[in-house]
Amino acid sequence: MKCCCKNQKDSGKVEELAKILKVIAEPNRLKILCLLSAGTKCVCGVQETCCLSQNLVSHHLKVLRDNGLIDYKKEGQWKHYYLDTKNIKKYKSLFNKILT
Repeated sequence: MKCCCKNQKDSGKVEELAKILKVIAEPNRLKILCLLSAGTKCVCGVQETCCLSQNLVSHHLKVLRDNGLIDYKKEGQWKHYYLDTKNIKKYKSLFNKILT
């Protein structure tokens, strides 16, 4: 059987992808990603749609942002969150490379 992790660099990519998969494996984070795939949302919009407390939504948004899956733009006092499509494409490509 041939392994996709031929060298240290490939092994590091597998570790990076495993970390991201753990982040999105949490059901509420996956729901938030699905919601943001439809467009930009503020915290209150995520909170209402996902039926979560503001503290919990903020925590999940921070985890997603810290891992490069989402970002935000600030308008006044509001933060509008959106998918970081550049990083998502990178992880998608890495996932496809590892599994093919």
